Parts: sequence; structure tokens; C-alpha cells
Amino acid sequence: MRSSTTTFPALSTNRLELRAPVTDDAGVFREIVSIPAVTRFSNWPDGPTKAQVERSIKWMAKIYASGKGCAWVIEDRQCKSLIGAIRFNSFDAKWKCGEIGYELHPDFWGKGLMTEAVAAVTTCGHQIFRLNRIEAWTLPGNTASDRVLEKAGFRYEGTLRQKARFKGAYHDFRMFGRIAQDPLQ
Repeated sequence: MRSSTTTFPALSTNRLELRAPVTDDAGVFREIVSIPAVTRFSNWPDGPTKAQVERSIKWMAKIYASGKGCAWVIEDRQCKSLIGAIRFNSFDAKWKCGEIGYELHPDFWGKGLMTEAVAAVTTCGHQIFRLNRIEAWTLPGNTASDRVLEKAGFRYEGTLRQKARFKGAYHDFRMFGRIAQDPLQ
């Protein structure tokens, strides 16, 4: 799925800059995803290797050009440092649907920054990528991420039992969705 332009959609909010990932981001991003609290409720492996993170950053840097998704690194405007990432992991062009995922350094939790990033990416998804539906999943117990999604206008739609297997176990997915006609929160 392509946007109406070929230029990468860099996004700005009051406190954040969302820009295209570059390979030089791998080191800082690895520091973030190596924090157990960051990956506890995700399919990231515990203690990802340098190679795993480099592959992920390389994939994030290429996904927009492929038309299959879009990824941003999140920078705090005040400290000018990389504090996380957010992305459309996939687009379904036929159904005009996308799935988001994100990570944020714990030093920046509880400040509404990820809600701000999700809202910006959601607006981009509906307006620039013309997605009708945007969805995300959380694992049971991840109430902070549930709140982020709800504050960004997503609705809890149900639980898919044992949807995926990672970290040696099957996991239920709490599914959240937002459609273009939903009011902004």
C-alpha cells in the first residue's frame, strides 16, 4: 500500500518527532529492546542479539519503500534522543487494514508520549495511507498498552485465544481496532 506521495511521512507532535529508521539506530534501539520490561508483553525475544536488532532495523528502514508497512523511530523533541519505535507491521491493501506495534524506553512511560505517537500514526494511517481499519494486539496483563490504545481511539474487540507462539508458549491476543469513522478521543 502506498501513500499518495513517495516521500516518507515524517510526523511531528507537540513533544515527539517520528522519522524514518536508519541502520545507525540499531545500537540505541537494541538498548531499548534489551530492557526486560520493554519486551515482557511482546514477541521480541528476551535479550535480543545484535544481529536480531540489526535485521529488525534494516526491515523497518525498508518496509515503507516496499509498500507493505511503515516504521518510525520516536525521538523526544526536548532531549533529541531516540526513545522508541512505532510501525505499521503490515498493510492489507485489499482490505485497507494495517496493524501497529510499538516500543518505548521505560524512562518515558506514564507521560502520554506513546498515546501521542499512536494518535499521530493512526491519523497518518487513515489520512495518508487511506486505511479504513487499524488494529493492534496486547497480551493479557499489559494494562498500560491497553490504556494507550484506548486513549488513541481504539476499542477492545475481544481476545483471540492462543493466537501465537513465542518465548516458548502460546499467547492470547487482546485485539483492539479503530476504523476511520471512529471519533478522535
